[in-house]
Amino acid sequence: MISVAEARALMLHGARPLASERIALRFARGRTLREAIIAERAHPPFEASAMDGYALRAADTPGRLKLVGEAGAGRALKRALSAGECARIFTGAALPEGADAILIQEDAERDGDCVLAPRVEHGRHVRATGVDFARGQLLLAPGRLIEAPGLALAAAAGRPSLLVSRTPRVAILSGGDEIVAPGQTPAPEQIFDSMSFALAALAESWGARTTTSAPLADDESGIASAMKAALDQHDLVVVVGGASVGDHDHARPAARALGAEFLFEKIAVRPGKPTWFARIGDKAILGLPGNPASAFVCARLFLRPLLDALCGRDPAPSIRTTPAHTQTALAANGPRETYLRATTQIGDNAEVWTAVAADQDSSLMRVVAAANALVVRAPGAPAAPAGAIVDTLTL
Repeated sequence: MISVAEARALMLHGARPLASERIALRFARGRTLREAIIAERAHPPFEASAMDGYALRAADTPGRLKLVGEAGAGRALKRALSAGECARIFTGAALPEGADAILIQEDAERDGDCVLAPRVEHGRHVRATGVDFARGQLLLAPGRLIEAPGLALAAAAGRPSLLVSRTPRVAILSGGDEIVAPGQTPAPEQIFDSMSFALAALAESWGARTTTSAPLADDESGIASAMKAALDQHDLVVVVGGASVGDHDHARPAARALGAEFLFEKIAVRPGKPTWFARIGDKAILGLPGNPASAFVCARLFLRPLLDALCGRDPAPSIRTTPAHTQTALAANGPRETYLRATTQIGDNAEVWTAVAADQDSSLMRVVAAANALVVRAPGAPAAPAGAIVDTLTL
């Protein structure tokens, strides 16, 4: 068996970013940027008022100033201010030429076409040209996941479209004679399919577009046919169930029948030891165990960084752990790297605390649904008392 880190390195070594495409800014949320966004002009491109009030020359205050016009957002005053003059101005409007300060309206005393101004210091309530960003400044770097703030920044730079990675196409195949789709009537010895829904939701939250299938029967030729059809239309196939080596575990033999090259077939991890990964040409197959917790944990460990790589993002942040205090004592760990389902929260003094679920059975979806983190235990890690620092991975 190989370690989680070794397996992940083997998987990512051959993972290449998918082709890029240009799409309208409106539809770029959740996509990965493949170009640098450079400001073509400063923002704002002029000195602007930060408040409603009066634009004036600080040197003329205190004093009685003549009101000569008005400037609003998008409507500049078409003349310069001379000594002893001021202009009504509103937030976001460009300062008239000659003005260098804003008298807020609450402090002004209006007398017809004159304004009585107290002392106003130079630059008061003035937003400098380029205070947000300067012309030529790098605003967004390639590899960034585009969310609302990035969209706003690209729009502020005047970009109507962005060059982004093509969305990875992922097929989720679940199987086993014991599995039926929700809504069907199960036999007494059958259970409902849950992980195809969970894995599709996870993959989509990590930037993929997914399809799912009806549960596949425990039949090697049928699974191979479904794999081949999925590989023809997708970049990645995720197979849930049939990952072990029992008489009814047909996923790996089906992949071999299609000529798959296996990069790894067993990992020193708990849960999820039977997880495997193979390639067929430029397509990939990730095999996950059927137990819900095993599939969920190994999707977090392998599917997420793989999708990062396919999208052109750096996988490192998604696998980085953070320290937390354990609320309960933890027993010494065995020879496999272990991921314990846990709930993490911020305690007093901004300290992060994590509570490991009492029951870590890999068949329990209820425990996974209640967790928001995994506590990572290294192989052979000694017992940890309550309050000790442990590594956690967010879900």
